[in-house]
Amino acid sequence: MSMARYGRTGQSGRGRRARRELNSQINITPLVDVMLVLLIVFILTAQFLSVGIPLELPKTDAQAMSAEQDELTVSVSKDGIIFLQETEVTLEELRTRLVAMAANGYEERINIRGDKDGDYGPVMKVMATINAAGFTNIGLVTDPISP
Repeated sequence: MSMARYGRTGQSGRGRRARRELNSQINITPLVDVMLVLLIVFILTAQFLSVGIPLELPKTDAQAMSAEQDELTVSVSKDGIIFLQETEVTLEELRTRLVAMAANGYEERINIRGDKDGDYGPVMKVMATINAAGFTNIGLVTDPISP
Protein backbone atom coordinates (compact mmCIF):
# COMPACT_ATOMS: atom_id res chain seq x y z
CA MET A 1 0.00 0.00 0.00
CA SER A 2 2.83 2.33 0.52
CA MET A 3 3.69 1.99 -3.19
CA ALA A 4 0.59 3.87 -4.30
CA ARG A 5 1.39 6.70 -1.96
CA TYR A 6 4.86 7.36 -3.36
CA GLY A 7 4.10 6.78 -7.05
CA ARG A 8 6.30 4.88 -9.44
CA THR A 9 9.53 6.76 -8.91
CA GLY A 10 10.24 5.23 -5.57
CA GLN A 11 11.26 8.55 -4.06
CA SER A 12 9.65 9.48 -0.82
CA GLY A 13 6.77 11.89 -1.50
CA ARG A 14 8.05 13.30 -4.84
CA GLY A 15 6.51 11.11 -7.60
CA ARG A 16 3.90 13.10 -9.54
CA ARG A 17 4.50 16.36 -7.76
CA ALA A 18 8.11 16.60 -9.08
CA ARG A 19 6.91 16.40 -12.68
CA ARG A 20 4.50 19.33 -12.26
CA GLU A 21 6.98 21.84 -10.82
CA LEU A 22 7.99 24.65 -13.13
CA ASN A 23 11.58 25.25 -14.09
CA SER A 24 12.37 28.75 -12.88
CA GLN A 25 15.83 28.93 -14.48
CA ILE A 26 16.29 31.13 -17.53
CA ASN A 27 17.95 29.46 -20.49
CA ILE A 28 19.74 32.22 -22.42
CA THR A 29 21.50 30.00 -24.95
CA PRO A 30 18.82 30.49 -27.66
CA LEU A 31 18.85 34.24 -27.00
CA VAL A 32 22.62 34.39 -27.43
CA ASP A 33 22.36 32.40 -30.67
CA VAL A 34 19.76 34.76 -32.10
CA MET A 35 21.75 37.83 -31.08
CA LEU A 36 24.92 36.50 -32.72
CA VAL A 37 23.05 35.80 -35.95
CA LEU A 38 21.57 39.32 -35.90
CA LEU A 39 25.00 40.82 -35.25
CA ILE A 40 26.46 39.01 -38.26
CA VAL A 41 23.53 40.09 -40.44
CA PHE A 42 23.93 43.73 -39.40
CA ILE A 43 27.68 43.65 -39.98
CA LEU A 44 27.22 42.25 -43.47
CA THR A 45 24.41 44.63 -44.44
CA ALA A 46 26.29 47.68 -43.15
CA GLN A 47 28.81 47.17 -45.95
CA PHE A 48 26.04 47.50 -48.56
CA LEU A 49 24.71 50.78 -47.15
CA SER A 50 27.38 52.83 -48.89
CA VAL A 51 26.63 54.47 -52.21
CA GLY A 52 26.34 51.82 -54.89
CA ILE A 53 27.54 53.71 -57.98
CA PRO A 54 30.47 51.75 -59.44
CA LEU A 55 33.38 54.15 -59.88
CA GLU A 56 37.13 53.81 -60.13
CA LEU A 57 38.19 56.34 -57.50
CA PRO A 58 41.66 57.87 -57.69
CA LYS A 59 44.14 56.48 -55.19
CA THR A 60 45.85 58.81 -52.72
CA ASP A 61 47.67 58.55 -49.41
CA ALA A 62 45.40 61.11 -47.71
CA GLN A 63 44.22 60.38 -44.17
CA ALA A 64 40.68 59.05 -43.79
CA MET A 65 38.10 61.44 -42.39
CA SER A 66 35.35 60.38 -40.02
CA ALA A 67 32.12 59.49 -41.81
CA GLU A 68 28.96 61.02 -40.43
CA GLN A 69 25.49 59.56 -40.83
CA ASP A 70 23.87 62.60 -42.47
CA GLU A 71 26.45 63.18 -45.20
CA LEU A 72 25.32 63.32 -48.81
CA THR A 73 27.26 61.78 -51.66
CA VAL A 74 27.34 63.12 -55.20
CA SER A 75 28.98 60.79 -57.72
CA VAL A 76 30.23 61.66 -61.21
CA SER A 77 30.82 58.72 -63.55
CA LYS A 78 33.51 58.68 -66.23
CA ASP A 79 30.80 59.54 -68.77
CA GLY A 80 29.84 62.66 -66.81
CA ILE A 81 26.57 61.23 -65.41
CA ILE A 82 25.73 62.76 -62.03
CA PHE A 83 24.18 60.80 -59.14
CA LEU A 84 22.80 62.26 -55.91
CA GLN A 85 23.16 59.33 -53.51
CA GLU A 86 21.99 56.60 -55.97
CA THR A 87 19.56 58.70 -58.04
CA GLU A 88 20.66 59.95 -61.45
CA VAL A 89 20.17 63.72 -61.77
CA THR A 90 21.08 66.49 -64.17
CA LEU A 91 23.18 69.44 -63.09
CA GLU A 92 20.06 71.64 -62.83
CA GLU A 93 18.16 69.02 -60.80
CA LEU A 94 21.15 68.74 -58.49
CA ARG A 95 21.17 72.49 -57.93
CA THR A 96 17.40 72.57 -57.29
CA ARG A 97 17.54 69.73 -54.77
CA LEU A 98 20.54 71.17 -52.95
CA VAL A 99 18.98 74.65 -52.73
CA ALA A 100 15.84 73.04 -51.24
CA MET A 101 17.97 71.14 -48.73
CA ALA A 102 19.90 74.27 -47.77
CA ALA A 103 16.61 76.07 -47.18
CA ASN A 104 15.63 73.30 -44.76
CA GLY A 105 18.80 73.86 -42.72
CA TYR A 106 20.98 71.03 -44.01
CA GLU A 107 24.58 71.97 -43.17
CA GLU A 108 26.45 68.66 -43.28
CA ARG A 109 29.39 67.82 -45.53
CA ILE A 110 28.71 66.77 -49.12
CA ASN A 111 31.14 64.20 -50.50
CA ILE A 112 31.99 64.12 -54.20
CA ARG A 113 33.05 60.85 -55.78
CA GLY A 114 34.61 61.25 -59.24
CA ASP A 115 35.76 58.43 -61.50
CA LYS A 116 39.52 58.51 -62.05
CA ASP A 117 39.10 57.91 -65.78
CA GLY A 118 36.56 60.71 -66.17
CA ASP A 119 37.16 64.32 -67.21
CA TYR A 120 38.04 66.95 -64.64
CA GLY A 121 35.42 69.38 -66.01
CA PRO A 122 32.19 67.64 -64.88
CA VAL A 123 33.56 67.18 -61.36
CA MET A 124 34.43 70.90 -61.20
CA LYS A 125 30.94 71.82 -62.49
CA VAL A 126 29.41 69.68 -59.73
CA MET A 127 31.63 71.35 -57.12
CA ALA A 128 30.66 74.79 -58.39
CA THR A 129 26.96 73.85 -58.34
CA ILE A 130 27.21 72.58 -54.76
CA ASN A 131 29.01 75.75 -53.71
CA ALA A 132 26.47 77.96 -55.52
CA ALA A 133 23.66 76.14 -53.69
CA GLY A 134 25.12 77.43 -50.41
CA PHE A 135 27.28 74.54 -49.22
CA THR A 136 30.87 75.16 -48.22
CA ASN A 137 31.74 71.86 -46.52
CA ILE A 138 32.65 69.76 -49.56
CA GLY A 139 34.84 66.66 -49.51
CA LEU A 140 36.48 64.66 -52.32
CA VAL A 141 36.38 60.88 -51.87
CA THR A 142 39.40 58.79 -52.89
CA ASP A 143 40.61 55.25 -52.33
CA PRO A 144 43.71 54.62 -50.19
CA ILE A 145 46.91 53.46 -51.87
CA SER A 146 47.52 49.79 -51.09
CA PRO A 147 51.01 49.08 -49.76
